[in-house]
Amino acid sequence: MLPKVNTMLYYHIASSDESEAAVEYKSRIADEEEDGLLIEYPLNEKTGRTKRLYLGDEMSVFFVEADGVKHYFDSHVIGFKEDGVRLVKIMKPDPEKMTRVQRRSFLRVPAELELAVKISGKGRFVCKTDDVGGGGISFLYREPQGLKSEDAIQCWLLLPYKNGSVDHASFTAEVVRIKELESGRRQAMIKFIDISDSERQKIIRYCFERQLEYRNR
Repeated sequence: MLPKVNTMLYYHIASSDESEAAVEYKSRIADEEEDGLLIEYPLNEKTGRTKRLYLGDEMSVFFVEADGVKHYFDSHVIGFKEDGVRLVKIMKPDPEKMTRVQRRSFLRVPAELELAVKISGKGRFVCKTDDVGGGGISFLYREPQGLKSEDAIQCWLLLPYKNGSVDHASFTAEVVRIKELESGRRQAMIKFIDISDSERQKIIRYCFERQLEYRNR
């Protein structure tokens, strides 16, 4: 499903500045042309200020259907148009490369990211994730760490984005299951039990960038 005129788009604009890349903007689709969508200038909801865009600016975009399903895609600025107000023209998404996510579900992607884990009363260790999602992750580690099912752990996850910026997400999680692998390592599957919306959004953003990267290969 492609977005239609009057649909509200939400997006992050690629930037080498970490704080700028983390800002979410929104704007309405004002018109449609054969090769592009004409959108109003993006608005930062927190500050109420509009964002000036330039030819070639890249963005990660999503829109939401009435039933709560989200559609994610990558786009970039391909031009501008004066129509009473100045509009920005962005590339139409390729339906085959869009990612669709049901309400209350979170995409999981395979990823080897650095994760710091702190177990209450048992110290801390650094390991690598096996997969990452908006509802939880799994990671690989070696004993002895004293980790067991139902443990509550504090975690700090390193998130490198495709624009070159790096961010961290912190959260409290519960160990759901531990599996011993043939390699001698163990795989811990954890679910988030205390994570802010902003921290979860950082992880979700990373997941969708990875998913779009796989689809573009």
